[in-house]
Amino acid sequence: MTALRRTLLAQAALWALLGLALALAPRFTLVSLFGQPAPSDPAWLRIAGVQAIGLAMLEVLVSRRLEDLWWWAWAFELVTVAAASVAVLNLAFGLDPGQSAGVWWALSAVTVALAFGLLWALSRTARANPP
Repeated sequence: MTALRRTLLAQAALWALLGLALALAPRFTLVSLFGQPAPSDPAWLRIAGVQAIGLAMLEVLVSRRLEDLWWWAWAFELVTVAAASVAVLNLAFGLDPGQSAGVWWALSAVTVALAFGLLWALSRTARANPP
């Protein structure tokens, strides 16, 4: 369970940082840091940032009660795989001509790594603690 706890906390830290950046300064985060086009309505990005913070809080909550709730981490695996799929598909098919792909490569690499890391930690936990 130690591997699962560490993975959940690391993922929660990344979601919280990204969520804070999007919630507090969506234009700066997207345009200045990530080189993406300016959003026409940053309210959607703020909402996504707040939701990322909420997801991080839930990951911390589950990591604190892992002995009883470890299987809840499958929900985080689902979210991580979905985010990785969106990032990879956008990188492959969704970029406008001339749009910077660097942030999408980074997001794809990080979310795929997190998905595999969480899957590995879940498999180890499942073998040691069958539901």
